[in-house]
Amino acid sequence: MSDLLTSSFRFADPRDLADLKTFATRAKAIDDGAIRLQAAGTVLAAYVCVLRPRALGESTPTILGLRTMALAQPSGTDVTVPISAVLDRLARAGEHDVDLPVPPSTVTESWTGVSAPRGGWERIGSISDADLRAAAEAGITEVAGIVPDKPGALIVSNARAAVWGRDLDGSGLPAGAAFAALTLGFLGTGEQALFRAGRWFRLSGDRGHVLARTGSGLG
Repeated sequence: MSDLLTSSFRFADPRDLADLKTFATRAKAIDDGAIRLQAAGTVLAAYVCVLRPRALGESTPTILGLRTMALAQPSGTDVTVPISAVLDRLARAGEHDVDLPVPPSTVTESWTGVSAPRGGWERIGSISDADLRAAAEAGITEVAGIVPDKPGALIVSNARAAVWGRDLDGSGLPAGAAFAALTLGFLGTGEQALFRAGRWFRLSGDRGHVLARTGSGLG
């Protein structure tokens, strides 16, 4: 499908365009960075980065948020663009619009080079939304208590690594995954299925997926 490069994505349902706007808006509030739009046939995967190591050897886990949407026309386009550029285009979309023009300016982000596997996932359990919400809220409070009013970048990175890199209830899943699920709006009143593939974990629910890569460093 890589030869099916498109200048715009045509969605099967205008509600998917609205969902993408909500997802991108939440992601921008966490990190005003980039979004990866990766199409494979008639499925568009939208990835954002919630947490990542900022330096070599740093123990902050790589935590990504993922939403998938149906396309009306197949595409093989795979671009990483500023979230703000996508939101600018979505802001101009009408209620019944189904097209998203691909922003012309691309960006390079380290986290796009550590793609999660598409197959080989093994379900290892589930975690309730209530438990994930409690873990996220406790972590947010803990980080706020560690970081002073005017922190340096190193202090912030160390605090995030210590709190969000912590094992969540012995599952091996980094606590940062709970933070991502909460802030991206993936939590409701049910539970998230937990999968593992090598160094990667995946939380999957009706509203989206959280991908977490354990281990230190950028590579």
